[in-house]
Amino acid sequence: MGLGDFRSVYLPYCIQKQADGSFIVLNREYKPLGFNSIEHFDYKDYPISSKIKGLTAKTIKKLSWNGRMQDNSIFLYNDSSIPTRSKKNMKKYLEKLEILAKYKLSK
Repeated sequence: MGLGDFRSVYLPYCIQKQADGSFIVLNREYKPLGFNSIEHFDYKDYPISSKIKGLTAKTIKKLSWNGRMQDNSIFLYNDSSIPTRSKKNMKKYLEKLEILAKYKLSK
């Protein structure tokens, strides 16, 4: 069983910080982007994490729907701000992706 729309599978919902300081970009079901499944698996089994060079608290505030990191995750939107629900929501979401796209990564 998987997700039913492109956004839920292929677009970032949250960025989750790992114990080693790296981050994993997850879809709406907390799976790495492109994983169309709701089954549980261990992130450590996949080469999906990277460190985001220079990510600051100020940037996290801009990226998060509520202005903060929550449970080691930066949620880009919530149920009331789903990007595909309105042009305004999509504009805000794309602005966040624009910010993220400029960051350099390292292992």
